[in-house]
Amino acid sequence: MGIDTVLWSRLVTGITLGFHMIFATIGVGIPLMIAIAEFIGIRKQDSHYTLMAKRWARGFVISVAVGVVTGTAISLQLALVWPNFMKLAGNVIALPLFMEVFAFFFEAIFLGIYLYTWDRFKNPYIHWLLTLPIVLGAGMSAVFITTVNGFMNQPGGFTMQGGQFTAVNPVQAMLNTATFSKVFHVLSSAYLTGAALLAGIAAFTMLRKGVTGYHKKALKLMMAVVMLFGLLNTVAGDASAKFLAEHQPEKLAAAEWHFETESGADLILLGWLNAEHKIIGAIHLPKILSFLAFGNFNAKVTGLNEFSPDEQPPLLVHYFFDLMAGIGFALLGISVLYFLFTFWKKRNEHNKWLLRIIALGAPLAFLGVELGWFYAELGRQPWILRGYMRVEEAATTSPSVRILFFLFLLLYIVLGAVSVLVLRRLFHNNPAETEMEKWAQHAGNKRSGKDAHA
Repeated sequence: MGIDTVLWSRLVTGITLGFHMIFATIGVGIPLMIAIAEFIGIRKQDSHYTLMAKRWARGFVISVAVGVVTGTAISLQLALVWPNFMKLAGNVIALPLFMEVFAFFFEAIFLGIYLYTWDRFKNPYIHWLLTLPIVLGAGMSAVFITTVNGFMNQPGGFTMQGGQFTAVNPVQAMLNTATFSKVFHVLSSAYLTGAALLAGIAAFTMLRKGVTGYHKKALKLMMAVVMLFGLLNTVAGDASAKFLAEHQPEKLAAAEWHFETESGADLILLGWLNAEHKIIGAIHLPKILSFLAFGNFNAKVTGLNEFSPDEQPPLLVHYFFDLMAGIGFALLGISVLYFLFTFWKKRNEHNKWLLRIIALGAPLAFLGVELGWFYAELGRQPWILRGYMRVEEAATTSPSVRILFFLFLLLYIVLGAVSVLVLRRLFHNNPAETEMEKWAQHAGNKRSGKDAHA
């Protein structure tokens, strides 16, 4: 029996992107948190914040290492699993792929300098300045690779001639109409998820070992960042919806189960479809879809039935979209609730049920990122390059792709297990309180030595 090479190609790339997205999100989001913590530590002369930056930087290095491996796997798979796509579009996306690698090396160089120069400068702000190129490099890596995804959704910057892309303008291809909304959404969600992760770790530690000054400060700082980027992520989501309404109406219609073109379209939340594609058990918000799509409650929204059945995205994306958006609003709501409890003196923001909710927010944030990318990729179906190449035309025909799937699956299982073990060794047997005491003792001995020398 022959094998479905298109299905196996999807599975290979799907598990790679799903695994890589965890570490890529950490790699983009955590550097900003490190920079914020160190800056506050210097400004307030508070060693708790400085210790946060040190400990977070150690964990961040592990995510960078794994992210490099999985990122390399994606590049390899483009050539092995999607050869026809690379044959057609390789000369267009070569520049952003190269720039993404360059941004990573830029980040890695300054990360090495940053890690090995703690307490080496008389002016601590000089060491803090090293975080800026790390944040910039991590962010630009996300920007460049996201422009490739934007190009796949909105191809441009070339002339089609004889079945090939000619007169290629790679900069124009990178600055396609999808780039702004996608980059905005990717960066805001990465920073939101990074903050939610660190807040969740602080809350979980407080549940297990009790409330300490270090974790109280870490939690409050990260919840403030969650609130900020929760708001920005909501704005980014709105920009994405307006982009889809104008440029990819079939993707928006599939996500909202909006089948008939109409003015004053309802927003549909939750629910399910029966065999006749009738929506059951959903919440209908009158005219809200028209408003979200065009800023006008009576605007006309294109229905999915306007498109050929073989060009419609799978209706499954509705669930991904609803869950992604719901998680984003939930994270914002958790941060608001935390600060309401902080300023409401009769409430304790460190009570166990609130800490449990905050701790739960960390895995939820990563689930939201994964669901968002599933929606982005499945919502583009059946196209790998919208309007030019379908997925089945791009995939390899080699039956070896099935073996490739299991090899990469084994690789990710090993990488995931090693990452957990290393992070456990780094932090489980070296709690922040113990490290704080050692640090204070070291600083005291250092001062005593100076005094004796004087």
